[in-house]
Amino acid sequence: MDIKWLKTFIVCAKLENFRQASEELFLTQPAITKHIKRLEEHLNIELFERRGKAVYLTSAGHKFLPYAKDFLANYEEGMNRFETWKQGYNRKLTIATAPQIASSFLPRLLKEFIHTNPDIEVIVDVVNSYDVGEAISSGKADLGLTRIYPVQTNVKNEKIHEEPVILVGPNEWEDSLKHEKHALSHYRLITHNHPDYWDSLLNDVKRHYPIIQTMVVNQVEVTKKFIENTLGVSYLPYSMVKDDIKKNILSEIVSDKISPPISVTYLVTKVETNEVRSFHEFIKNYLFEP
Repeated sequence: MDIKWLKTFIVCAKLENFRQASEELFLTQPAITKHIKRLEEHLNIELFERRGKAVYLTSAGHKFLPYAKDFLANYEEGMNRFETWKQGYNRKLTIATAPQIASSFLPRLLKEFIHTNPDIEVIVDVVNSYDVGEAISSGKADLGLTRIYPVQTNVKNEKIHEEPVILVGPNEWEDSLKHEKHALSHYRLITHNHPDYWDSLLNDVKRHYPIIQTMVVNQVEVTKKFIENTLGVSYLPYSMVKDDIKKNILSEIVSDKISPPISVTYLVTKVETNEVRSFHEFIKNYLFEP
């Protein structure tokens, strides 16, 4: 029995239409028909009843469908594990992480973690900050890194880091212009690129500088590009901009009336596997060096 026959059968059973199945599987309709015919010949029973262009599962088709799904799932899981073994891995760790973290400290951390733990296959799933907790709660990921406190009650949350948020502007300004009043009075304030602190921070800014222009940009990397091109200024976690400041791409603006918030990173877990424990210890011992 060819595994392709099972894949075709499962899709046809879902859609009840060979033409639509051919589009989903990127096969010709004659190929779909051939797969089903070969599977029926192999099983020596009809799986579909044809009624014009529509097809419906026979009683045998209904009976066989869960077996086909289980067989295919076990086959794909086995092939994934075999491929993992071929690459030298015998353990796996899936990390759900927010975009702000994935584009800041995570690459450096993973480079060291993978070097220290070469037998662990690391899978990184970059999701919205609000979805990290759900990924851990549902078992889609083993460990999460997020900037907001998850609301799920069946996960464990640990505050693993706090860092300052700073006001950042383009580096082409003269030093005499690198202060809060000039920045907020003459340039747009780019907001809501962090999931946690913007509502209260924006109220504080408007209290001291009531006449300001704002621009909502929900991605940190885009925000940095906008700042670099003098489209505005923004308050960003230090880890997100420290390299850009060192390279003279962006510059820190001295705060005066505004007290910038603190950005918190949470580690989210549910089941403490050996792989989760290894990563947890590693991040505590290594990650946040000055």
